[in-house]
Amino acid sequence: QVQLVESGGGLVQAGGSLRLSCAASGSIFSINAMGWYRQAPGRQRELVASITRGGTTNYADSVKGRFTISRDNAKNTLYLQMNSLKPEDTAVYYCNAAVSASISGSYYGNWGQGTQVTVSS
Repeated sequence: QVQLVESGGGLVQAGGSLRLSCAASGSIFSINAMGWYRQAPGRQRELVASITRGGTTNYADSVKGRFTISRDNAKNTLYLQMNSLKPEDTAVYYCNAAVSASISGSYYGNWGQGTQVTVSS
């Protein structure tokens, strides 16, 4: 089994910053793509940013220039630096990782439990 544990969420004023972390543990041989998603009340879960094992990144248009995704492969940890936060960034943020448990195994997606980010105006 694989566990993804997010941390770093909280309440911040508009214009402020937060840094989210997601630590993966358990039966891990390799982690491929990782990403941050978010879900606001009454809305579908959406991709915020993703990063490949080699470091190629992709961002939603709504966060480009404000958010930065990064990862530490040695620590199996994913980060999201969020700057210039807006009230519309308020959501539960989820970590996702494609994990293989063995050298010949397939990669399977895993989700964290989510961390709340609330931006006040």
